[in-house]
Amino acid sequence: MSQSAVSLILTVIGDDRPGLVGELSATISAHQGSWLESSMAQLAGKFAGIVEVSVDEAQADALRDALGRLAGLKVTIEAATARKSAPTGRRLKLALVGHDRIGIVREVSQVLAHHAVNVESLDTHTSSAPMSAAVLFHAVAELTAASDLDVGALTGELERISNDLMVDITLDETIRP
Repeated sequence: MSQSAVSLILTVIGDDRPGLVGELSATISAHQGSWLESSMAQLAGKFAGIVEVSVDEAQADALRDALGRLAGLKVTIEAATARKSAPTGRRLKLALVGHDRIGIVREVSQVLAHHAVNVESLDTHTSSAPMSAAVLFHAVAELTAASDLDVGALTGELERISNDLMVDITLDETIRP
């Protein structure tokens, strides 16, 4: 980013159709914006994404206006907060699978919050169980925690709720890239 560049966070939602990412990226490029990071998905017929863009301050208002005129997309724009340094501490990966029921994400997220574990990303989906009509819930989360995290206590609490929820939960420490 140049000295007069600003960092913007775009949240984008609209009916899914071919060409949405192309239109979004063309608009950003037309205003000399740089696409830095993004996470996007199609879900239930909708396209949703979050994008970090760097753009020269002189182009920022014109980019905002152009993004607001994109057909079929609702774009919300916020100024990015200061960029965080690389996370320190422990990096963990949680995987969960079990019969779908109300409250699974709530229960697991409460345990993680109790142990001051931050959810960096969470991907979930449902599927049909093999040889039955049951619906399975799947979740994979990338987590960060302080280096002094008591992993034994966290694992014990996750095992307790996995029995209550009748799901399998695995927690592994990952190596930082």
